Amino acid sequence: MNLDAIRRLYAANEALHLKLWACIDHLSDAQFVREVPYSIGSVRNHLVHLASVDQRWMARITGAPLPDRLRPDNYPTRATVRAIWGDAQARVHATVAALSDADLTRPITYEIQRLDPPQTLSVTSAIWQVLVHVLNHGTDHRAQVLRLLYEFGAPTFEQDWMIYWWDEAG
Repeated sequence: MNLDAIRRLYAANEALHLKLWACIDHLSDAQFVREVPYSIGSVRNHLVHLASVDQRWMARITGAPLPDRLRPDNYPTRATVRAIWGDAQARVHATVAALSDADLTRPITYEIQRLDPPQTLSVTSAIWQVLVHVLNHGTDHRAQVLRLLYEFGAPTFEQDWMIYWWDEAG
């Protein structure tokens, strides 16, 4: 894994997230916040969760203080979620842009909360592993939001990386 590959993956991830937002814009305000018995709930909840997780991982990578988890109820509208989303993505972009190839193998140590059995663990990962995890996490929740969009009758799209690269190549 090298930095050029990471940056290409993050560019694709950002483009697919923007495409997702274009689909989300077809929802009514009520649909955006409607609780659903799936994953972590509403479309809003998914997006706040993604913004929160991205901010926290980027803080770990840069050594910044770990921000509190964002609470969906504090972001009642699409505009408020879009604002924190933009902030989180700007942080991701700045973090990835500032990395060097040597940084990718640098280890970072952080605590995680395991649920089964309940425990706090100190773990160490290379930065490249964290970056790949963030991409995978974003893809997973983007797929979950796409399912919700489909159920609401909003447009959706294929989010495969290869399709993105084929389209990008023209």
